[in-house]
Amino acid sequence: MSGWADHAIWWQVYPLGFTGAEPTAAHRLPRIENWLDYAIELGCSGLLLGPVFASETHGYDTVDHFRIDPRLGDDADFDRLVAAAHQRGLKVALDGVFNHVARSFDAPDDWIRRQPDGTPATFEGHEQLVALDHSNPAVASYVTEVLEHWLDRGVDAWRLDAAYAVPAEFWRAVLPRERYPEAWFFGEVIHGDYAGYVARSGLDSVTQYELWKAIWSSLNDGNFFELSYALGRHDALLDTFVPQTFVGNHDVTRLATRLDDERHVGHALAILFTVAGVPSVYSGDEQGFQGLKEDRVGGDDAIRPEFPASPGDLAPYGESTYRTHQELIGVRRRNPWLTRSRTVVEHLANRTMALRSGSGDDSVVLLLNISDEEFRHSGESVPAHSWRLLTGRVTPEAGAPLSF
Repeated sequence: MSGWADHAIWWQVYPLGFTGAEPTAAHRLPRIENWLDYAIELGCSGLLLGPVFASETHGYDTVDHFRIDPRLGDDADFDRLVAAAHQRGLKVALDGVFNHVARSFDAPDDWIRRQPDGTPATFEGHEQLVALDHSNPAVASYVTEVLEHWLDRGVDAWRLDAAYAVPAEFWRAVLPRERYPEAWFFGEVIHGDYAGYVARSGLDSVTQYELWKAIWSSLNDGNFFELSYALGRHDALLDTFVPQTFVGNHDVTRLATRLDDERHVGHALAILFTVAGVPSVYSGDEQGFQGLKEDRVGGDDAIRPEFPASPGDLAPYGESTYRTHQELIGVRRRNPWLTRSRTVVEHLANRTMALRSGSGDDSVVLLLNISDEEFRHSGESVPAHSWRLLTGRVTPEAGAPLSF
């Protein structure tokens, strides 16, 4: 994994929704520039962009990987955004959709994977998304060309969409490692053998959906045994790679909606930022945005809303959630070793838990309590429905518990 990625904390943006560029708009990328300082003040060090390439509708139905979606802007708009991000020390990642393309994608017939009856294979039943034939060398060459084109333009990393649907060995063949040794590549993988996929693919990381599910599910069910089990599996992954971790993204119901009790948002964030991984924050989650993902046409609209023109136009109700994010990201920034730390469960009950994440002489202890009674651990009291965080370096700043 690239050295800089050990310090990466991504702020994820879905550009078409964020800028109000869907279904029709033009030159909206500059609106994202207005939020770069906001991302830095939050504590993030990278901008993880959703699809920016020309597409038919939602960005994941690409028609041209070499052209910025005209609803967002043009090459000049993109170059200016990347330059503005880099001037502030932010890394930039793009979303690469290489498993499938739009039906109107202009390519030779043999680039498209076929079903036994000869009709184009589709992505998970979506008739407008046709699957590429990854056994075709021309497709592999094309993907490498796209990756290199945007890396040449200053991009630092790639998220590879629906990587789980692509043969792992395909990525190892197409990633331009020698030419861009500092680039970071991670794939969207939902289920299965994460470590095995990384080993076969040569990717730096994959999305840690198992931990995502365990965090919100254990909080909703009052069952920290589920989280303990998932953390054991998460810890084992570090022998192979550092997972990309999150409690929300552009494909799932918003955290504030998913949790039955919004008081548990802080618990979820505390777990995210005190265990190993390369974490990301989905834009809006830091403001406590609500949004339910639904399995229907337009079912992603609620979780991909338009943002105001600038942070100053945000409603004030999200301030406390924003400050909680800031505090916990600050803990992560002051303790970058947490990216590769190992976590031990020191206490476990249905609704109380103590986690110690450590590396060498450094450690962070997280005390979680979602019960209706006070929890005491090694002399530390934790009020009902709250958490405390203590670091192994006892200083007035780092040794003081955060509050929520």
